[in-house]
This record gives sequence, C-alpha cells and structure tokens, in this order.
Amino acid sequence: MNANPNVAEIAAILGEPSRALILTSLMDGRFHTASELAYMAGIKQQTASFHLAKLTDAHLITKEKHGRHRYYQLVDGDVAQVVESFLSIARPPEIRSLKQSAQMKSLKSGRTCYDHLAGELGVKLTQHMLQEGIIEKTEKEFMVTAKGELFFEEFGLDIATLRQKRRSFSRTCLDWSERQHHLAGALGQAITAKFFDLNWIERHSSSRAVKLTKEGETGLKNVFHLSL
Repeated sequence: MNANPNVAEIAAILGEPSRALILTSLMDGRFHTASELAYMAGIKQQTASFHLAKLTDAHLITKEKHGRHRYYQLVDGDVAQVVESFLSIARPPEIRSLKQSAQMKSLKSGRTCYDHLAGELGVKLTQHMLQEGIIEKTEKEFMVTAKGELFFEEFGLDIATLRQKRRSFSRTCLDWSERQHHLAGALGQAITAKFFDLNWIERHSSSRAVKLTKEGETGLKNVFHLSL
C-alpha cells in the first residue's frame, strides 16, 4: 500500500464547511472559546462543540481548560500551513455585503498566518528583504545571509537561539491572497512578535487581520528602508 488511508480522514474533516470556518478563524494563532468560534463560523454553540471535538480528536487543534471555559488553538504551524495551502487553491468567497467586502480587504492587506505575517504586508516585507540581500530564497525555505545576520541582530533578534528551536527556522509559506511566498517559521514568528512589541502593527478586534500603525510606517522606513 502506497497511500496513507488516514489522508482521506483528514480531508473529510477539512471538507466540512463549519469546521473549515473554525480552522480559518484559528489562523490568528490565538486561543478562542467555543462561543467565539461559533459566532465566527455562524453556527450554534452546541454545533461548534461537536465540530471542535472532531477537530481535537483529529489532532488538528488543542484545548486548555481554565475555570468554566475551554480555549481552543491550532496544534502548530504545520496545521496552519495546510489550511493556508487549501485557501491558496480554493475559489475566492462570494462577496455579498459591504461588511464582507471590507473584511476581505483588511485580510488581504495584512493578517497573521498562525504566528507570522501574511497578506500584502507580509509578502511585501519578504520581497523587500530578498531585494536587500537580507534573506535568500531556496525551493522550500529562506536563508539568512551574512548581511541578514547583522541586520537581525541589530533589530534585536537572537538568530542563534531561533535556529535551535524544534520548529522550522525560516520556511516559505504560500500566501493565499497574494499567490507569492511569505516568510514563516521561527524567524517569521519572531519578526511578527517584535512588530507587535514595537506597536508597529495592531490586530483588528474581530478577525486575524492586522494593520500597520503610524509607528510601523516610520519603523519600516527607518529600519527596513521600506515605505508602504
């Protein structure tokens, strides 16, 4: 037997519309309650609980209990990469309202793909670092150059420690809206966390969209020599 029969099981789980909406809602990398996810997916909480149990049993999400509430999150970046890959080949959603149009515009402008930057912001930042010789691209990952090592050190990132993490260091991730690769892995996560710490980006309250702040515009221009 050449194929793993469990692939069909995972495909069936991902193929259910409500479960797919729950997984994409969890692409912001944060923990969410069942009621929050039910609202995001447009389903009843009891229905959401059923789907969350299925996703937990399939080891696609994890949960933590704090007091009366259970909080859910994607298991890891590998699951997020699979979801992002499905999004990149899926038909764009039909826009039926001004609100939905605004939400889609925000997601395309900038968002988190689990724990790293995606959308136009993430792709443009990645492309700029390639052009500046900070990173180089291979088939499946980005490589930090000697210039990049110095740049990230001055930016306050410990590259040596990031390389020692058990996860991928600087892999490519296909962006579903831009159809180009953005930077993922431990380095992508560290850059995104630094942007949040510096208040260069901020989250939208009801989605995984992020937007560049005034401080971010200045920071990108002064540090990365990038104007957006």
